[in-house]
Amino acid sequence: MPPRTDNVSRYLRQTKELFGDELYLTIQPQSSSPSLDVDFNSNLSAFEQEICTCQKCPLGQSRNKFVFGVGDPKASLLLVGEAPGATEDEIGEPFVGRAGKLLDKILAAIDRNRQKDVFICNVMKCRPPNNRDPLRTEVDECEPYLLHQIHLIKPKLIVALGRVAGQTLLNVDKSLKSLRNTFHDYHGTPLMVTYHPAALLRNQDLKRPTWEDFKTIKDFLEQNK
Repeated sequence: MPPRTDNVSRYLRQTKELFGDELYLTIQPQSSSPSLDVDFNSNLSAFEQEICTCQKCPLGQSRNKFVFGVGDPKASLLLVGEAPGATEDEIGEPFVGRAGKLLDKILAAIDRNRQKDVFICNVMKCRPPNNRDPLRTEVDECEPYLLHQIHLIKPKLIVALGRVAGQTLLNVDKSLKSLRNTFHDYHGTPLMVTYHPAALLRNQDLKRPTWEDFKTIKDFLEQNK
């Protein structure tokens, strides 16, 4: 096989013979992955005020409250759900109600809470009607906000709560079972996927594997202080 440099030289000679001194290149389209907007505010509270009136997608028209997120602005653990539900949309805080109380108990078991080394938010900041799954077009508008939150908080670990959150962040169509027990990468930050607290309320058998996940989460954070 001829050296790669010879192939390149041959291509350039052939191109010059066909088109003269002008070089025609095939430019690959840019990735559709969201990118960090350097124009966003560099303070987390100010960033919330900057985007809380967002109308980039139709969910801005139907929401009651913009759900930015709550917690420690320098948390090592970032918990990310799919989207606000009805109660979250009413109150403006993620993971409230029965599922939120159960999440608080799980966090207490690893010596954390909503104000102590944890930040909780969703991929979507507004509730989709009837709690339907977010559309990809909606995610594309909202995910840059999550990326900037990550940039400001700088967590050591992201945990996606639930199948839809995991699929959305990783942009894959896989079962939650196949996404668990693996450290994925989300724009340079390790990411784990575990069950949504609401799923535990419906199925008690999921509590044990969820606890195993959170023991792994605790060990990871302790090893990466």
